[in-house]
Amino acid sequence: MSNTDLKTLASKVEELLEAYQSLEKENQLLRAERTHWHSERKRLIQQNELARQKVEAMIDRLKKMESE
Repeated sequence: MSNTDLKTLASKVEELLEAYQSLEKENQLLRAERTHWHSERKRLIQQNELARQKVEAMIDRLKKMESE
């Protein structure tokens, strides 16, 4: 292998390493975002359930008042 070939190979290996590191960072950010959105979804589902229960309780009270 000539000196030029080795330099070209070393350059390509360096590019691959940089691409790998960039993708690794992006992957970590995406995983953190996914965790955040899962937590947000869980919070919104709980909030929605609480609102549904309150509305159902109000409807029940109105029905009781109506029947009195």
